[in-house]
Amino acid sequence: MSEPLNIVILGLSITSSWGNGHATTYRALVHGLSLRGHSVLFLERDQPWYAKNRDLPHPPYGTTCLYADFDELRDRFTEEVAQADLVIVGSYVPDGVEVGRWVVDTARGLTAFYDIDTPITLAKLVHGDYEYLHPDLIPRYGLYLSFTGGPLLSWLKRSYRAQRVEPLYCSVDPDLHSADFGPIEYDLGYMGTYSEDRQPIVQELLLKPAQIWKEGRFAVVGPQYPETIAWPRNVNRIEHFPPSSHRRFYTSQRFTLNITRREMVRAGYSPSVRLFEAAACGTPVISDIWQGLNSFFRIGEEILVAERAEDVLRYLQETSDAERNRIGERARAKVLSAHTSIHRAIEVENHVRRIRGGYPRPRIIHSYG
Repeated sequence: MSEPLNIVILGLSITSSWGNGHATTYRALVHGLSLRGHSVLFLERDQPWYAKNRDLPHPPYGTTCLYADFDELRDRFTEEVAQADLVIVGSYVPDGVEVGRWVVDTARGLTAFYDIDTPITLAKLVHGDYEYLHPDLIPRYGLYLSFTGGPLLSWLKRSYRAQRVEPLYCSVDPDLHSADFGPIEYDLGYMGTYSEDRQPIVQELLLKPAQIWKEGRFAVVGPQYPETIAWPRNVNRIEHFPPSSHRRFYTSQRFTLNITRREMVRAGYSPSVRLFEAAACGTPVISDIWQGLNSFFRIGEEILVAERAEDVLRYLQETSDAERNRIGERARAKVLSAHTSIHRAIEVENHVRRIRGGYPRPRIIHSYG
């Protein structure tokens, strides 16, 4: 490893996983970077809905600071941004365009945009929605990191003049996810915040099987589901689990369900945090199908795919325990070999090395007041 980097990350949230998938991604990445010896300062806008639901108010890796608004951000952290070796601005950061322009104008080191929502971001840009990223800002970042890989990255570079585009997929923290199975409580479970475009698939691949197989045991975990949804009696509805409880939830299932947002399905090559988490726990995953899925897991051997309720019921009722365990073990081995927080930290290091031609001497800053 080269000399340590001084990194500043401005992200949606690291302290609260409520209603977002960003927090677990940032936690894994910051932990991985810290284990590799880098100094990481994470800056988060203090939002009331996250303040009420902070499941990790003081992350034990790196340094986390909250700020009230853009003015406070600029007043308190201009020096840190200016002197950092790498400054990363994430998607959905409040006032993201203003923050991004300030970062690229201020930073003397490498700047990067980390798009955890690439297909959604690009759809917003096409429709003139510049909530957190403006087309004119894209070529000003030295690096565009994307949760989504595949052909979409070449299109982004051609259409928006991005200097360099690289995938930086989500990852798992092996310290938090292991295959320590306890009592099996559910035949099939699903974890995900309510999304209008995902709900028809939840209906087809979980609620409909639950209605048909009344002896089966099912669970749905996640916030913001409308009260109008009619849950079958054999579906346990849980509002939220903090990341510290994810392992227990996944290992209490015979199978778990992965469902992908519509824009991610269209783009392909968009694995979710929950997909890697479940696999890391050794729980066999039943997933919807999208282009590029087989580049992460071998279909039929490391992951199962379903399009209809009948597919799900066949897996639940006909797969032997021995085969189910083999699928889970293979998926876990794949994740631990390629998709941990350390893998992602090394990828960040390599991107900086290639762009900057080696690391500069670190400029460690301790004035986070």
